[in-house]
Amino acid sequence: MKKFKRGLLAGASVLSLCFLLMPIMALAAEEETAMPSMYATFWALVPPIVAIVLALITKEVYSSLFIGILVGGLFYSNFSFEGTITHIFNDGFVGVLSDSYNVGILIFLVILGAMVSLMNRAGGSAAFGHFAKEKIKTRAGAQLATIALGVLIFIDDYFNCLTVGSVMRPVTDEHKVSRAKLAYLIDATAAPVCIIAPISSWAAAVSGFVEGEDGFSIFIRAIPYNYYALLTIVMMIALVLLNINFGPMNTYEDNALKGDLFTDGKAAAGEEAAPSTAKGKVIDLVIPIVTLIVCCVIGMIYTGGFFEGENFITAFSNSDASVGLALGSIFAMLITIIIYLIRKVLTFSECMECLPAGFKAMVPAILILTFAWTLKAMTDSLGAAEFVASAMAQSAEGLMNFLPAIIFLVGCFLAFSTGTSWGTFGILIPIVVAVFANSNPQLMIISISACMAGAVCGDHCSPISDTTIMASAGAQCNHVNHVTTQLPYALLAAAVSFVTYIVAGFTQNAWISLPIGIVLLLAVLLIIKSVHSKNAAS
Repeated sequence: MKKFKRGLLAGASVLSLCFLLMPIMALAAEEETAMPSMYATFWALVPPIVAIVLALITKEVYSSLFIGILVGGLFYSNFSFEGTITHIFNDGFVGVLSDSYNVGILIFLVILGAMVSLMNRAGGSAAFGHFAKEKIKTRAGAQLATIALGVLIFIDDYFNCLTVGSVMRPVTDEHKVSRAKLAYLIDATAAPVCIIAPISSWAAAVSGFVEGEDGFSIFIRAIPYNYYALLTIVMMIALVLLNINFGPMNTYEDNALKGDLFTDGKAAAGEEAAPSTAKGKVIDLVIPIVTLIVCCVIGMIYTGGFFEGENFITAFSNSDASVGLALGSIFAMLITIIIYLIRKVLTFSECMECLPAGFKAMVPAILILTFAWTLKAMTDSLGAAEFVASAMAQSAEGLMNFLPAIIFLVGCFLAFSTGTSWGTFGILIPIVVAVFANSNPQLMIISISACMAGAVCGDHCSPISDTTIMASAGAQCNHVNHVTTQLPYALLAAAVSFVTYIVAGFTQNAWISLPIGIVLLLAVLLIIKSVHSKNAAS
């Protein structure tokens, strides 16, 4: 009740401020125009900031996102009632749900939910859990296995989050790893791994933003400088091996050892509770997962023209991840149903019952994604990209050696505010290329990598990020719980990355700056462990 009252009060305060400003804005604008008065100003970043702050304060995602959307609509329409409603629904909700890329992702989500439901109902997940219980004896082993699987599935971050979650949940649950920790491990092996994998949808996106240069070659050369991604992977392994937990995660992990995997007293929305058959075997999980991976890879290279003569790398670079994943997952689901029918682990009626069950399990993720996409549409319509591009272009000439660190911070803030890594690439990478291409190619590589690292970091921290939402869905963890427990870990990796980029700006050598960053990160983790040990002993 107290949380609800706090949320209601915070929301009412924001709305009251907006309506108090309405007469002022109405006087400033004689009539509603296509270009809002707040276009390409700092006000363009206010709606997502409002949504993020409210989500962290109230722990309510849906209402917080909607209030952010409402603020964006009011700003765009110059506080016109009709203009606000029209913009929110026509350009917002209807617009994002009419976008073919978004629809493809939603189809992929629904089909993944159906496949998870099929694997659970067939007993594959339970059988794998029993198998893993025999092979994986410790909590550390369960977490390291999750990290290893996340690193192996580097094709796409959405695919990574949902696949790793569905496979490893039975294992981590058996070893009393909290769902918040599982969500962190999934999230930290999604975008951070994809952004340093040459064959991934992210590599294709980044290569496309580097105009006038060999984008794929630049991506390869930028990998050793992608400090946030590399340090996050090092940090995950160190946290598991040294058994370090800090911030809110420490409470969640302590409670998990006592049998409470969720800490908030309730299971996440969409938690699977359907009965499973006793006929299931490990192959009833392994075969669908392998089929899904193969079909999705084929689907992605198909959209990139592989079967029309393009080579594998080029086809992957030109692929449409949305269409490829949707096509691949549909074929994988059909093959899975056929296999289950042949093996007689499920009847046709039971297979069909899993389709709506899977959709139901994905409803929370779909709702949050729809709200997040709509909020991004509001931010885009207010010219957030133009504002940041202008600010960066004006300050780029001065602090050359510090520019990688500055770009990293700007990328973090922009991705955190908008919830999109790819949008951040599209804004910052062309600016970096324009500044450095003809003056300092090596610093251009470092700065492009800083842009990618900052985008992933901001995306990692943001409650409105689609990847963060997917990680919550994959772990079936409460979304705000995932964000609040992950934030201290992401901020630590970000702080060390920032210092490392300062070093890199002067040395311009990855083999000097990266070891410095790793040593600094491990030193901080050991200090945290020492402080926690002293507090526990006292």
